[in-house]
Amino acid sequence: MAVLLNPPGETPPAEGSTSEAHEERADGGLWEHPGVWTALIVIGALVVAGFFLARIFGYG
Repeated sequence: MAVLLNPPGETPPAEGSTSEAHEERADGGLWEHPGVWTALIVIGALVVAGFFLARIFGYG
């Protein structure tokens, strides 16, 4: 019979043990979220489109 080096239910080191703690990367805050960038791009596009529409209809 084989001698067990690791207790039952524990992953042996050769099989990629994940038991070591690792630090999580800090959250990038507001600027890491794609919704913020999408909103800024859409708002910018609407402002530019509004400028051209205002020029077409005689405002400004």
